[in-house]
Amino acid sequence: MKFQKWIQEHRNHITALSAVLIIFGFIGKFTGFVLFYNIALAIASIIAVIPIMIHAYQAVKVKVISIDLLVTIAVLGAFMIGEYKESAIVTFLFLFGSYLEQKTLTKTRESIKALTEMAPSTASVVQENGTTEEVEIDDVEEGDIVLVKTGGAIPVDGRVIDGKGYADEAAVTGESRQVVKISGDEVFSGTILADGYVTIEATKVGDDTTFAKIIELVEEAQDTKSHAEKFIDRFSQYYTPTVLLVALLVGLISRDFRLAITVLVLGCPGALVIGAPVSNVAGIGNGAKRGILVKGGEAMDTFSKIDTFVFDKTGTLTKGTTAVSTIKNYTENEGDSLALVARLETLSDHPLGRAVIHYVQEKDIDFQQLAVKDNQTIKGQGITAEIDGHTVCAGNTKLIAAHKLSLTPKQVQDLHQLQQTGSSVIIVAIDKKITQIIGVSDVIRPEVAEQLAKLKQAGAKQLVMLTGDNQMTADYVADMLGIDEVHAELLPDEKVQFVKKYQEQGLRVAFIGDGINDSPSLAAADIGIAMGSGTDVAIETSDVVLMQSSFGSLVHAYRLAKKTVLNTRENVVIAIGVVLFLLIGLFAGFIYMASGMFVHEASILIVIFNAMRLLYFGHESKEEKS
Repeated sequence: MKFQKWIQEHRNHITALSAVLIIFGFIGKFTGFVLFYNIALAIASIIAVIPIMIHAYQAVKVKVISIDLLVTIAVLGAFMIGEYKESAIVTFLFLFGSYLEQKTLTKTRESIKALTEMAPSTASVVQENGTTEEVEIDDVEEGDIVLVKTGGAIPVDGRVIDGKGYADEAAVTGESRQVVKISGDEVFSGTILADGYVTIEATKVGDDTTFAKIIELVEEAQDTKSHAEKFIDRFSQYYTPTVLLVALLVGLISRDFRLAITVLVLGCPGALVIGAPVSNVAGIGNGAKRGILVKGGEAMDTFSKIDTFVFDKTGTLTKGTTAVSTIKNYTENEGDSLALVARLETLSDHPLGRAVIHYVQEKDIDFQQLAVKDNQTIKGQGITAEIDGHTVCAGNTKLIAAHKLSLTPKQVQDLHQLQQTGSSVIIVAIDKKITQIIGVSDVIRPEVAEQLAKLKQAGAKQLVMLTGDNQMTADYVADMLGIDEVHAELLPDEKVQFVKKYQEQGLRVAFIGDGINDSPSLAAADIGIAMGSGTDVAIETSDVVLMQSSFGSLVHAYRLAKKTVLNTRENVVIAIGVVLFLLIGLFAGFIYMASGMFVHEASILIVIFNAMRLLYFGHESKEEKS
C-alpha cells in the first residue's frame, strides 16, 4: 500500500523521467548508440507502466475492466516483442495526457472551488464584557453576536442589530452589487461587507447557513449523473471488455500480435467516458457563478426539454411588495372600520393583509389593542373573527357568498373597476354589512415581459399563469406580459392539478414560484424552479434555485441547460468519431500504436476544451441580465 501511494504521489515525476529517458534514447539512436537507445526506452516503458498497472489492478479488484488495463496489456505485449519505442511512447503519452486532463478539469471546477473558498473560517464574536474574540466558525452558536467590519466576510446567517454597511451578495445571488444593510435587515453567510460595520445576531450557523447549503447542493449536483452519463456508464461496461475480445480475435485470426495490441490502445474509450461528466461540471459551474443552482446532470437534462413554463403570479411575475391603491368606502366610520380590518389581518401572513396593515399604520390609526376571539382562516377565501364585539370578515367574493352577503350594484361596479385595472381586492364586512372594498396593487416586474419573450425565443412553447387572485386581475397581468394561458382563483392543490393535467397532455412542465407557498407544485412539476429564495424549503423541493428574483437568470438557466446537453452530445460524437477514425486508420495502415495514442489523448483534451466553453457561456452578451 505504501508503494502504491508513493507511486501515485510521484506520478508527475515519473512522467517527466519517462520523457527524459525517451529524449536521451533518441539522442543515442541518432549518434549511433543503438544499445543505449533500446535500454533507455525499455527503462522508460517499465517505470511509466507501473502507475498505469496500479490503476488497472485497483479497478480489477472491484470487477471493472478499465482503460488502464487495456493500455497495460498493450504495453506489456509491445515490450515482450521488443517494441520498446512503441511501449515507451504509449506509456508517456498516456501519463502526460492524464496530467493535462487533470489540469484542464481543474480549470472547469475553478468556479465551484472559488465558491467554496468564499466560506469564512473564523468569526469575531462579541463577548458579554463588550470585547470581541476571534473564534473558529464551527464554535459559533445561534444567538451569538458577531461583529463584521469593512472588507470582512459575513460568517453567519442573521439579522443586523446595530451599524450600517454595504454587502456584496454575489456569492449567494450571483449579482455583484452592493446592498445597504441596516438594523433589522437579513444578511447571509459568505457575503462580503464592502463598506461600513455591522453587528449581527446569528440565526443560522455552520452547515445550516444558506451559503453552506448552496455549496452542498453544488457539490452534490456534480455527482448527479445525466441520462447521457448513465447511458455511457452502462455502455462502457460492455464496450471495454468487447475491445479486449476484439483484440484477442484479431490476434488469433491475423496471427499479428502487434496489430492485436494496437487495437487495445486505439479502442480505449477515454474521450467517451469523460465527455459527458466534464460538460455537466462546466454547466453547473457556470450556473453557480451566476446564482443559478441546478441539482445535477439529470435536472439539467430534463430542464433542456421543458416546453411549458407555469408561473405563480404574486412574488414571481410581480414584485410581491403589495400596497393599498384604492379604498371604496361604504360606511361613515371609515377609521374604526379600518382599525378592525387591520387587527383582523394581523392574524394572517397573506401579503394583501400586510399591505392593509401598513396602510392603516401610516394613517396613525390604533388597532393593536383590540381584543380578538374566534378567528378562522378559510383557505382560498379569507379570514373572519370577532373583534372588539364586532363580527369582521375580510376576503374575496367566495367568503362574502359563504356568509350569505350580497353586493349592491354600485359595489359590484366598484369591484369590477378595481379588478380591470389589475388590483387584487379585499371585501370587508362588519356585522353583516359591506363596509369597504380595498384595492391592493402588486407591481409587475419591469423586465418580465421582455424576458418572457426571450424565453420563447429560447424554445418555450407555452407560458401559463396560475394564481389564487381573481380572474380579472389575472387577465390584466397576463395581457400585460404576453402570457398564453391563465387560470385564476385557485387553491394550492388546484395548482398542482393543473400541473399534472399539462403533464398528462404530454407536455414537459416547469413550475416557477417563490419556493415557500408553492412547494407542492414545485415538487409535482418535471422541473421545479424556486425564484429569489434561499430558504430550506426552496432548496429541498425544487430542482433549480434562482438566488436572485431575476427573469434574466431564468432565461440564462434555460439556455444554459440546452447548451450543456448540446455540448454533451458534441463530445460523444467527437469521441465515437475519433475511435472509428483510429480503427479505420489502423486497418488502412496509416495509424500505429504511438500515433494512435497521441490522437486518443488529443481527443480527450478536445472534449475537455469543448466543455470548458460552457464556463464562458453568456459572457459574450449581457442580454440575459436585468
